[in-house]
Amino acid sequence: MSDQLLNDLQAASRTLTRPDGNNYQSLAVRDVQKIAAATGLTGRQVEITALENDIVPERYTRNMTLLSAAEQVKLLNATVTIVGLGGLGGTVTEMLARIGIGGLSLIDGDVFEDSNLNRQITSTTANVGRSKADTARERVAQINPGLSVTTHQLFLDEQNAADLIAGSDVVVDCLDTLTSRYYLAVACRNAGAPLVVAAVAGLSGQVTVFFPDDNGFESVYGVPGEIPEKGVETRLGNLAPIVGMIANIECAEAVKILLGRGNPLRNRMLLVDLLESTFETVDLK
Repeated sequence: MSDQLLNDLQAASRTLTRPDGNNYQSLAVRDVQKIAAATGLTGRQVEITALENDIVPERYTRNMTLLSAAEQVKLLNATVTIVGLGGLGGTVTEMLARIGIGGLSLIDGDVFEDSNLNRQITSTTANVGRSKADTARERVAQINPGLSVTTHQLFLDEQNAADLIAGSDVVVDCLDTLTSRYYLAVACRNAGAPLVVAAVAGLSGQVTVFFPDDNGFESVYGVPGEIPEKGVETRLGNLAPIVGMIANIECAEAVKILLGRGNPLRNRMLLVDLLESTFETVDLK
């Protein structure tokens, strides 16, 4: 870090007061952008340097004090891969961008259709027919342009799964076919990457987490040749409330894994039924 960068950060920061009454040094979004442009750094690099010097980028101030500055830096240094950018994946992408995951790898070969408009947060009437991956990248740039975003406009399969998730700290499964999920689970196991898995149908959903040495995926979903291509959502449909809720639970699991905090849903599955207003956790061991 150069002395000039630190001087720029200190000159741009201002003292503000949190709702709890404590003062802190704040750095406005516009000042992050100005300093990044002047120094040739990314917004993420400027924000990391600020946090390491007790200056809080204002976009993250409501993350504090639940997260420490060191934990926010850890998130900014992390890479999360999101596979599938529809109902679940669009919301996961948006929320992880807002919380400050520094590297996002976004994978989907599909385009938006009219039927996506009931639940997919990045779909609009104007972008029907457009790439979901391109739209997700543009959405992240609108929210948090300093992040590093890689997009792959293709479908994950047995041949490309390993390459697509390489370098991931956590992978989030937002796919809608069970065979593709199996290929993703195998690739994550081989790569040593934790995998957050979710599914929705009607007003019900489920979330679980598989670490590389877990046996969970096959015991829950089976293996190719024994499982259908699609789940019960083909009969029950997908309503927006459950999609948003389950996607946000996936985000929380990814953050918990990255920070080593809380009790992730490893070897457990959370079952949510909004029709009956029930939440149940079942043991997968």
